[in-house]
Amino acid sequence: MSDTNELSRLVRPKALPAGDLEIEASEEERAALAKRFGITAIHSLSARAGFGEKDGAVIVDGTFDAKVEQPCAVTRDSLTYDISESFSLRFVPEGRMGEYEEDAEFELTEEDLDEIEYEGDAFDLGEAIAQELGLAIDPYREGPGADAAREEAGIESDEERKPSGPLAEALRGLKKD
Repeated sequence: MSDTNELSRLVRPKALPAGDLEIEASEEERAALAKRFGITAIHSLSARAGFGEKDGAVIVDGTFDAKVEQPCAVTRDSLTYDISESFSLRFVPEGRMGEYEEDAEFELTEEDLDEIEYEGDAFDLGEAIAQELGLAIDPYREGPGADAAREEAGIESDEERKPSGPLAEALRGLKKD
């Protein structure tokens, strides 16, 4: 996990919350996360998480909702959009994560995914949610004016661009009209 912990919410496995835990990021936390992810702003961030236990691990199933603002990847104009994602995380005490031989083939199961090892007597659910948000932010998000800006600059899309060269000519010759 990051050393930054802009959204720290410690949970102790020996005293798991009863029912769902609601998390609402403060203005300061959202500003710090926006800086971390290199976007303009995070206008809102909330999450809800439920807890279970299995084989000495804490299973966390939840959802988060955020409203983020960032520049369009093409025009650099500001655009704001909503993100709504679900997550399933498995927190395991230090030294209890699955060990795999370096060159051995193995198959990951659903439980192997999003497994997070923690030290001490608590894990940081807030940091895990921050990382989930970071993965959900699209760094190449385009706004409504992106196509017009490309057209004005004379940039063809991948679909419009026709391959050139001897191989492309030979393939076009084989194509049935």
